[in-house]
Amino acid sequence: MTVIKTPRQPSRLTMLQVALQVFREKGHAATTVDEICNRAGVTKGSFFHHFKNKQDLVLSAVDYWNEFTGELFAHAAYHHQADPLDRLLGYVDLRIAIVKGEVPEFTCLLGTLVQETYHTHPEVRSACDAGLSAHIAKLSTDVEAAKALYAADASWSADSVGDFIQVVLQGAFIFAKARQQSNVVLESLQHLRCYLSLLFNRPQKFEEIKS
Repeated sequence: MTVIKTPRQPSRLTMLQVALQVFREKGHAATTVDEICNRAGVTKGSFFHHFKNKQDLVLSAVDYWNEFTGELFAHAAYHHQADPLDRLLGYVDLRIAIVKGEVPEFTCLLGTLVQETYHTHPEVRSACDAGLSAHIAKLSTDVEAAKALYAADASWSADSVGDFIQVVLQGAFIFAKARQQSNVVLESLQHLRCYLSLLFNRPQKFEEIKS
């Protein structure tokens, strides 16, 4: 998922775009201010003009990631579906569609950072949790609506299903890093799609029966 935006502060946004890539490639500890500056083509003076230190860059990168991904999902076509279950399945289809390129290009910045910093950098952990939780909360709205239509008596909560969707994604990203390939993500998302269809047990539409 490549981030491309028109910068209002070119050097700052260039450093943020570079940071998203490098943090997803190398993680938190192995990423240095020098590397960010070199890849962005800026001086250290420019870096410290915009960021207090590396942690300030990390937290700014998390905010930038949340802004970009928030816009991506907010304007996605699946929101036009009338049925909330179709919106959920459309969300999974979009996640499948954006699994492209090398591993750092489709894995999640927040998941990458939180795995490494959850104990040592509480501010980073908290920022990542806030971003993931906000994304889950938006998904859970459709889960709740689909539950009301198709599984009103189910004992599980919409929030737990929202969490589970992210658990599948983040777990698949870990295996993609371990195996250095995307198939495990694509296959896991297909299984997730099947699971959601079965969880809500929606009566088949005429078109589905025909096919």
